[in-house]
Amino acid sequence: MKKNITIGSLSFLLPLISIAQDATQSPTTQTATTQVMKAVASEGFSLESFTRGVVGMITLLFIAYLFSSNRRAINWKTIGIGLALQLSIAIGILKVGFIQDAFDFAGSIFVLILDFTRAGSQFLLGNLVDTNSIGYIFAFQVLPTIIFFSALTSLLFYLGVIQVIVRGMAWALSKLLNISGAESLSVTGNIFLGQTEAPLMIKAYLAKMTRSEILLVMIGGMATVAGGVMAAYIQYLGGDDPQMRLLFARHLLAASVMAAPGAIVVSKMLCPQTEQFSNDSHVSMENVGSNVLDAIANGTTEGLKLAANVAAMLLVFVAFIAMINYFFNWVGYQTHLNNIIASNTPYNGLSLEMILGTVFSPIMWLAGIAKEDVMLMGQLLGIKLSSSEFVAYTQLATLKDMTSAPHLMYNKSIIMATYMLCGFANFASIGIQIGGIGALAPNQRKTLSQFGLKAVLGGTLASLLSATIAGMIIG
Repeated sequence: MKKNITIGSLSFLLPLISIAQDATQSPTTQTATTQVMKAVASEGFSLESFTRGVVGMITLLFIAYLFSSNRRAINWKTIGIGLALQLSIAIGILKVGFIQDAFDFAGSIFVLILDFTRAGSQFLLGNLVDTNSIGYIFAFQVLPTIIFFSALTSLLFYLGVIQVIVRGMAWALSKLLNISGAESLSVTGNIFLGQTEAPLMIKAYLAKMTRSEILLVMIGGMATVAGGVMAAYIQYLGGDDPQMRLLFARHLLAASVMAAPGAIVVSKMLCPQTEQFSNDSHVSMENVGSNVLDAIANGTTEGLKLAANVAAMLLVFVAFIAMINYFFNWVGYQTHLNNIIASNTPYNGLSLEMILGTVFSPIMWLAGIAKEDVMLMGQLLGIKLSSSEFVAYTQLATLKDMTSAPHLMYNKSIIMATYMLCGFANFASIGIQIGGIGALAPNQRKTLSQFGLKAVLGGTLASLLSATIAGMIIG
C-alpha cells in the first residue's frame, strides 16, 4: 500500500536544501557591490614588519634547503645575490619614485590595452560588456582581454621587441647569478610569455640541458604568469576604477619581475648546478608567423584556445568546489561543527576553503600576514595549488570587498595575495609542462616528470618569497 507523501514528511530535507543553497553560491556568481568600507591601511616599514619578513624569508629558504637534492653543492653566493636582487627590485618599485613612475607607465600601457579590448568587446557584445555581475565581467571583459593580449604579444614577438628586452635581462641575470644563457633566457621570457611559450625561445638547447637547468625552466614557468592572463587579472581585480587597475597593474608587473630572481634562488637550492653548462643564448624564431598579419592571426588563435581553456577550467573547478562544499557543509551540520566553526573562524561552516585556510595558515603567519587574515590567505594559496591561480584570483576579488563576508581586513594582505597568486604553480601545470616542454625535447620527458612536484614546490616558494618581501617593505 502506497503512502501519501506530504510536506511534513519531507521536513528532514529542509536543512539539506539550505546547505545546498549555501554551498552552491560561489563568490564568482555573486553580484559585484560598491565598497563602502576600506581595508586597514598599511603603516609603512617598521622593525616588526622587517622582523616578520626576515623570519618568513628564512623559513621559505629552509624549506627549499630541506628538499634540496645536494645541499653541499648549493652556491650560496648565487643565493645571496639573487635575494639581494629580488629585494632591490621590490624596494625600487615600492619606495623609489622614478622606478615607481616607470612601472606605473608600464602599468598604464596595460590599462590602455584593456580599454582597446573593451572597444572591441563592445562592438561584438554590445551592452553585455557594461553589466556589473562578476560572471558577466569575466565572460565579456576578462576573456576578450586574454585573446587580444595574446595577439599583441605574438605581434611584438614577430617584430623582435620582446626578444630585445629578454636578451638584455637574460644577460644581466646570467652574469650576476652565474647561470647558463639558455636558462636565463627562459626565465626572463616567462615574465612576458607562458610556461610553454617561453621554452620555445630556447628550443635548440632544451635537449642538452642539465637537470638543474631543466628544473629552473620548469620553476620559472610556474613562478610567473603570461602577459595575457596578467592583463586579465588587472581587469578582474581593478574593475572599472582606473586608479585600482593601475595599482594592481604595478603590483602584478612587480610580482612577475621579482619572480625571475626568486625562481633562480629557489631552483638552485632545490637542484644545484654541478655539471658544465653553456653560455650560448640564441633566441629561436620558430612559429612566429610569416608576416605581421600571420603573426596576429596566430596569436589570436592561441589566445582563443587559452580563453576557452580558462573558461572551461573555471566552470569545472568552481562547480567541483561547490560540490565538495555541499558535502562538507552536510557533515558540519550533522556533527554540529558548523556552529563551532562560525563562532571561532571567519567561515560560516565546514568547507574546503576553511580546511585549506587552516592547513596553510601557519606559513601565512610566518610570511608576515596579520592573524585576522591568515586563514583567508591560506585558503587562497590552497585554492591556487589545488585548482588554479585564476580560481584563486576570483576569490581574492571577492575577499578584498569589505562588504562581503568573510573578507580580508588589511590592505597589506590584499597586496601580498596579489604577489602570492601571481604564478602558474599548481598540480595541473605539471601535465602542461610535461606535454609542452616534452614535445620540444622528448629526451627530457623523464626528467620533467621526475621534477613535477618539485617544480610546483619551487614555483610556490618563489611566489611566497616575492609576497613576503613586498609585505616586509609595505609594513
